[in-house]
Amino acid sequence: MSDPNPASAADAAELAPKVASKTPFKVDLMATYRYAWCSCGLSNYQPFCDGSHTMSKGGHKPVIFTQDKDETVYLCGCKQTGKGPRCDGSHKAL
Repeated sequence: MSDPNPASAADAAELAPKVASKTPFKVDLMATYRYAWCSCGLSNYQPFCDGSHTMSKGGHKPVIFTQDKDETVYLCGCKQTGKGPRCDGSHKAL
């Protein structure tokens, strides 16, 4: 049976964040620095925000955070994580 409203699937896809990478980004974060993680997937400066979300229809905003300590972390690239900005393995289901 076909979708009675084919536009609804297209609309949902347009509102969803773009998968920027199917693997996480390994990033060296520095203590006391403020970061803006891209949640829309459109940034050309992945995994960080470059303001490209203003072009999206999904209403995605960057996740702003201040790093507590110098640390190497894995930031989500697929934008499907439930623990943004950190990777939770959601990319394995893509």
